[in-house]
Amino acid sequence: MAESDKVFAGAIPETYDTHMVPLIFESYAEDMAQRVSALAPRDILETAAGSGAVTRALAPLLCADARYVVTDLNQPMLDRAATRQGADGRIEWRQADALALPFDDDAFDVVLCQFGAMFFPDRVAGYREARRVLRPGGRFVFSVWDRIEQNALAFEVAEALAALFPVDPPRFIVRTPHGYYDAGVIRADLERAGFSDIGIERRADVIPPAALSDSLGIPNSADL
Repeated sequence: MAESDKVFAGAIPETYDTHMVPLIFESYAEDMAQRVSALAPRDILETAAGSGAVTRALAPLLCADARYVVTDLNQPMLDRAATRQGADGRIEWRQADALALPFDDDAFDVVLCQFGAMFFPDRVAGYREARRVLRPGGRFVFSVWDRIEQNALAFEVAEALAALFPVDPPRFIVRTPHGYYDAGVIRADLERAGFSDIGIERRADVIPPAALSDSLGIPNSADL
């Protein structure tokens, strides 16, 4: 992964949160929140939290005495997440590298990560860290995108960019967000990190027209 692929600063956090979250991340965040809350965890760690889409969906579903540690490699993204969340004494915001977590062994019931593992420069190391901080019987819940050809919006964007820049097309979308999709590779990486009870599920979702129009600033229309 290119070093620049890990940098989310400047205007990116606000732009990402205002446009990308409602467009493509919000429904997945709600699904992730339901899955994690069903485990009834008390101590939760979120890595690669970005601008807090999952955090906003999950926090209201947790018990009153929960401890929810929300982390991201990029402090500006974490700052954006914190400003969107509102006061909540159960949440601790902390800049942290998912490959070198600053937490004790056996500290959490659940580690979760939505669409972050693709950015890990060493995914096995990141998974090992998640396993290290999990208590016996704890769960690591994470999501990644499928191949870009299975995602109509991302595929069309990539094709449009390739047409605009035929000599040197921007390949970030293909290279990173949609570059880690092979279930066999993912399972092997998890096994190398020490996980044994592994479940992989594919979920298909469709962007609602309202989300698309709101994100792009288009008035709602029955013809959209």
